[in-house]
This record gives sequence, C-alpha cells and structure tokens, in this order.
Amino acid sequence: MLNKTKWTQGAALCVALAMGAAGCASTPIPNEKIAVAKSSVARAEQSGAPEYAPVEMAAARDKLARAEKAAADKDAQPATQLAEQANVDAQLAEATAQEHKSHKAATEFDASMQALRQESLRATQPTQ
Repeated sequence: MLNKTKWTQGAALCVALAMGAAGCASTPIPNEKIAVAKSSVARAEQSGAPEYAPVEMAAARDKLARAEKAAADKDAQPATQLAEQANVDAQLAEATAQEHKSHKAATEFDASMQALRQESLRATQPTQ
C-alpha cells in the first residue's frame, strides 16, 4: 500500500510539472506588443515629446528597454506588461506634445489677430 501511495504521488507530481511546463510554453514572447511600443515611442519622438513631455518620454523609453530585456530573458508576462505600459506612456507623451504645440499655435494666432486689429484701428483713425 505504501508503494502505491508513493507511485500515485509521483505520478501526480509528474502531471503537475508537465502542466506547469505547458503553461509556461503557452505564453508567447510579446514581440508584436514590443514592436507596437517601439512604433509609439518613435512617433512620440517625432512629435516633439522629448521637448514637451520629457518625463513621459523617459518613462516610455525605460519601460520599452525593460520589456525588451524581459523578452530576451524569455520572461513573457513582465515583457507583455512593460510593452503595454511603454505604449501607453509613449501615446501620453505624444498627446502632451501635440497639446503643447496646439496651445502655442493658438497663442500665436491670438497675438497675430490682436496685431491685425490694432493695425486696422490705426488705419481707420483720422489723421490730424
């Protein structure tokens, strides 16, 4: 009876190990998510995010680098999470840069309109 119990426990351990190994093998390395994050970081860099959103940009770059390292180490879950976070940080950096650029353009437009109004008033005033 004792040998049968040990055999059953050994078989259960083997099955558990096999299922655990299969579970690890079924989590693919997130190469696509890393590629999306790289693309988002590149887009953010081109949008002026390093100047207008340096904190967000640094976070995106850091998380992308950590995702790539985790993927190289075959650590799929952290690689996936870090790639997703890098993508979101890069999108935030890009949006922040776009917002700053839009605000700057609006301010310049308002200043131009004010200058035109003043010029228009000056032109319509009678000369003495």
